[in-house]
Amino acid sequence: MSSTSLPAPRAPLQARKVDAPQPDELLVILFKEARKRVVAIAATFAAVMLLTLFVGLQIIPRNYTSSITILAQDSDIIQPLLEGRAVPTGVSDRAGRARQILYSKRVLDRIIEVGGWDEQKMSAIQRDKLMEDIRNNTVISIPRGDLVQIDYRDTDPERAFLVADAFGTLFIEETLAAKARESREAYEFIDKQVNEYHAKLTEAERNLQDYRSRNADAQPGSAADVNARITSLRSQVEQARMELLEQQSREASIAAQLSGESAVTAAHTRENLYNTQLIELRAELDRLMLTYTERHPDVVRVRHQIEDVQRALAAEQQRRSQGGGGLQSEDAQLNPLYNELRSQLAQARREAAAIRSRMGVAQSLLDQELDRSRRIAASESVLAELTRDYEVNREIYQDLLRRRENARVSMGLDQENRGLTLRVQDPATMPLRPSGLRFMHIAAAGAVLAVGLPIGLLVLLARFDPRVRSPRQIPQRTGYPLLTVIPAYPTPGERRRQSFRLVLSGAMVCSVFVVYALVFALKVATS
Repeated sequence: MSSTSLPAPRAPLQARKVDAPQPDELLVILFKEARKRVVAIAATFAAVMLLTLFVGLQIIPRNYTSSITILAQDSDIIQPLLEGRAVPTGVSDRAGRARQILYSKRVLDRIIEVGGWDEQKMSAIQRDKLMEDIRNNTVISIPRGDLVQIDYRDTDPERAFLVADAFGTLFIEETLAAKARESREAYEFIDKQVNEYHAKLTEAERNLQDYRSRNADAQPGSAADVNARITSLRSQVEQARMELLEQQSREASIAAQLSGESAVTAAHTRENLYNTQLIELRAELDRLMLTYTERHPDVVRVRHQIEDVQRALAAEQQRRSQGGGGLQSEDAQLNPLYNELRSQLAQARREAAAIRSRMGVAQSLLDQELDRSRRIAASESVLAELTRDYEVNREIYQDLLRRRENARVSMGLDQENRGLTLRVQDPATMPLRPSGLRFMHIAAAGAVLAVGLPIGLLVLLARFDPRVRSPRQIPQRTGYPLLTVIPAYPTPGERRRQSFRLVLSGAMVCSVFVVYALVFALKVATS
């Protein structure tokens, strides 16, 4: 035995660092492990593929989706003509209420009839569950402001088509009916309010008229008339008071002048008296001649008086010339100024009395108007409240009348379907292909899983199994040199068993493809 010592083994840390197989070695290892476990790999492949087939055919149903698109738009001709008079329902509002319309129990009852479900064999709970399923399978969207799209998904393509088409028809019918019903209810409500406010307005007008008939002063403009009347009467009283003071001052002045005059004048001779009378008669004759002719009775009378006075004056002059000229007449004459002053004093007193009477009447009327003003002020609050109630009811009544006419026009438009137009933009069609995951997608995913699962398991086995599977791992793990590698040769029995496993594995894989081919042919035949 040689005394040569063997090299010391390397550190375990270094062995662990280079323990991972190389890519070329990994492929060889995977091939060897696949040959040893070919039956298990084929069984896994067949099991995954058949499980995928079962899931695709039984567990995951094929869903068919049918869609219908409805266009909702206002009339381009009628809307400008009736702007401000009619109130059409907005398109976006109708589209937003599509779910409320289509998910209602009445619509779903008709959908169940159209869809061909057996209603006789369903209980109330099963019927509610079916309605809930229909709601869940129905998708309502708004692709655009004036479009409403209804999608229905079902395992039966014919049922999907019928239900989607029925949804579109029922949506149009229910929307137009709801719009007409809404307009009619709005009109009836406003008409009821008009009648109520008409009764209120009539009652308020009657109360106002009754109050005015019971209170003569509670008339429109009475306060202004009374104020103007009071102002006028106050002016008259003040003016009469000033005139009365003026007349009283004048009366005192005339009385002072009258106290300084004598009632009669001194005695005159008859000649002077005749001269005075002659002057007066001639002055009167001149005044009459300005108006009348020579033959007028007054003119003739005055001339005769002048002739008489002239004869008397001539006789007096003759008598005085015969010796009686120094004698004075014993007749006396009242003082003209005294008489004039007495006349003015009497007139001043009459005017003062008239002014006092007028001032008293004006003061009495002023007191009456002041009392009337106080009565008007007392009744003004009641009259204002009655007038306010009347005005408020009248304004509301007139506004409701306009609104009722607008509602009448809107109701007419809705009854004739002139305001809002609903029509099918894209009709529902029979779906030819299922939506969502198709069988080919499930089969492809199953094939990928069936191939990838065994390969992944072999990679994990080669990566984490501690057994030595490559000659290079021996020196790496032990640190000793590798002298040679002796290949393994299978025995005839092992070759037969290996061939049997390969044939069995191939049979299992081929059976999977045969099953898939039969299923595909059956689908083509039944479609």
